[in-house]
Amino acid sequence: MNTENLNENDSATDEIEQSAQYLTFMLGGEVFAINILNIREILEYTALTEVPMTPDFIAGVLNLRGSVVPVINLALRFEKADTPITKRTSIVIVEISHDEQKLDIGVIVDIVNEVIEIDEVEPAPTFGATIRTDFIEGMGKTDGGFTIILDLNHVLSVDELSVLKATAAQ
Repeated sequence: MNTENLNENDSATDEIEQSAQYLTFMLGGEVFAINILNIREILEYTALTEVPMTPDFIAGVLNLRGSVVPVINLALRFEKADTPITKRTSIVIVEISHDEQKLDIGVIVDIVNEVIEIDEVEPAPTFGATIRTDFIEGMGKTDGGFTIILDLNHVLSVDELSVLKATAAQ
């Protein structure tokens, strides 16, 4: 009987590993997703403090309960036109691992949609994407077609993370 219970638990674990939950959001009229395990919190857009001599896609920093958090404008990072700030614009605080440290980074999105479960993820396309393919972790199959799942570790390269760490230290 114990063996049967272990097998049932193993199959339950397999199901959990095969599907994951993602926060979906709009950016420039397109839907993107980030694994919720990377999400710390979602904030209403607030004024940011600009930091001189940083790349254009770094919108500035914000004070999050006493910590300085760099904020990235994803539209500019994806080399798209900057979108206007509206009442639905949000800052999603994500956690990135770098050099065995955790770094909180805010990303500006047009609209936060919902958390969805994606069971099937196809590899990133080699062509036809509107952003760099190394920014794409995969294409999640959803009822409406595909949702682009972002690879946060590639959206922010190691060199750019160093810039962010230096920005947070200032």
